[in-house]
Amino acid sequence: MNLTIDHILAGISAGGQYALIAIGYTMVYGILRLINFAHGDVFMASGLIVVYLTTAMPLQYAIPVVIIATVLLGFMIERAAYKPLRSAPRMSVMISAIGVSYLIQNLALYITGGLPQTYPAIPWISDSVQIFGAITKRVTIITPILTLILVVLLVVLIRYTKIGMAMRAVSKDFETSQLMGIKINKVISTTFIIGSFLACIGSLLYFSSYQSVTPTSGAMPGLKAFVAAVFGGIGSIPGAVVGAFVIGICENIIKSSTEFSIFSDAFTFALLIIVLCVKPTGLFGEKTTDKV
Repeated sequence: MNLTIDHILAGISAGGQYALIAIGYTMVYGILRLINFAHGDVFMASGLIVVYLTTAMPLQYAIPVVIIATVLLGFMIERAAYKPLRSAPRMSVMISAIGVSYLIQNLALYITGGLPQTYPAIPWISDSVQIFGAITKRVTIITPILTLILVVLLVVLIRYTKIGMAMRAVSKDFETSQLMGIKINKVISTTFIIGSFLACIGSLLYFSSYQSVTPTSGAMPGLKAFVAAVFGGIGSIPGAVVGAFVIGICENIIKSSTEFSIFSDAFTFALLIIVLCVKPTGLFGEKTTDKV
């Protein structure tokens, strides 16, 4: 195993990117008890929007526009695919989520022709820097710092604002919250907006490192972020963040081994199985009791 400082830095950076996607999964699940399978594709769509926008306008204008466009995409997905199924069985909502995921992928395939699109280099954050003798991109250093700042702001929002209180109430008891006058649709839409915003920031950071977007670019990061959310305890924001950093670091440590690097993706899912065998609710998940 040839473990170096750049593998550790890359692991921390990947963990931050997975965390920003995982928070979207965990927030939606916490309120709707729904796994939004289209979330990884929103992440990919955000990357493609940047590619096409930068052909029509300067990057400094394209970034605010892509954030707004991604947030609108998340909002429209919730309104079109999930809101009409509010009282439907969970299986119907899950199938709808899978359908939206494939719809976004196929639209991206139609637009791009399946060819990889080159992601534009973002000035300053795409520059190379030297850290402890290792050469890496500045985005690798920025990602974990920005992730932790956004997580702290999100926790403050959820704990100390009116909409945050409504989110916590809805996550505890959906029906009772509705009876108490909480505007359920507003809370759910806000949740999707926040999740899409974080996915967009994660997309900007992720594709600044990899600089190539394909219609399936959101599949593996989305899966790993979902695993991170389950690993940490689905519904728990701190759990999703911790799970994401653990997976990002472990994955890059395995990649440092020439012999076992091929198993870096498989390790993520094997780790999840081991953790769930020991603690089925995840590291920070709460035990639930069903009344009979």
